[in-house]
Amino acid sequence: MRTLSEAFDAGKILIPYIAAGDPDLDTTAEIIGELDKLGVGIIEVGMPFSDPLADGPIIQAASQRALASGTNISRIFEMLEKLRDVKTPIVLMGYFNPIMKYGEKSFIEDALYCGVSGVLIPDLPFDEGKEFYDICSEKGLCPIYMVTPNTKEERLSQIGRKARGFLYCVSLLGITGDKRGPIEGIKSYMERVRSHVSVPLALGFGIDSPDKITAVRPYVDGIVIGSAIVNIISENADMGRKAIVNEVSVFTSALIDALRTALQP
Repeated sequence: MRTLSEAFDAGKILIPYIAAGDPDLDTTAEIIGELDKLGVGIIEVGMPFSDPLADGPIIQAASQRALASGTNISRIFEMLEKLRDVKTPIVLMGYFNPIMKYGEKSFIEDALYCGVSGVLIPDLPFDEGKEFYDICSEKGLCPIYMVTPNTKEERLSQIGRKARGFLYCVSLLGITGDKRGPIEGIKSYMERVRSHVSVPLALGFGIDSPDKITAVRPYVDGIVIGSAIVNIISENADMGRKAIVNEVSVFTSALIDALRTALQP
């Protein structure tokens, strides 16, 4: 498996998000395998939680479906352990409460055993989770931090000194799946963040089409697509696993094509 830093070596990348266990973990495993074959840069795998504060209704509903299907951290690790042939780095995204219940040190150890490259926890800021993040860094599980358009300069500098792998830049002040899409002034926002950090910048929240990828691509190193993919999975749930994987593949391929086309002179 490539490292997070290696994922950006080839240039700008697509980072798809999927909710583990929606509609079931076998389907999640097949989607991860398909995304790996397509050549995405990083795969973000969401761990379901009953109260996902940063997520909009689409991902909230996916989280509820995943919980209803019996998905938990242990079962996610069991799934990932069977995907050792996947070369694309995997980042687990979730909230801190389930991790605490699982056991923080056990979570880190088991994530690494399954080949996970990083962890993103929206409700655990870098300064409030210092002990946990320090252990992650020491053991080799890369903490991924988040910034927003209103993050102050001093805090950006503090995060910049800690950031490894990449930095997740929220494109707007809101929740995932926001149809407003990236904020105006994205160029100045990214320039301001870059002045404080040295790691690649990934932009997420509200990016759901090739046109939006084309619009923001010049200013970022990675583009996160979440709610749009989760919505495709939901819309095709009654059609069966093969149809779900195919529809996700077709949509993701179009996004990759848009990214690569935009890269051409």
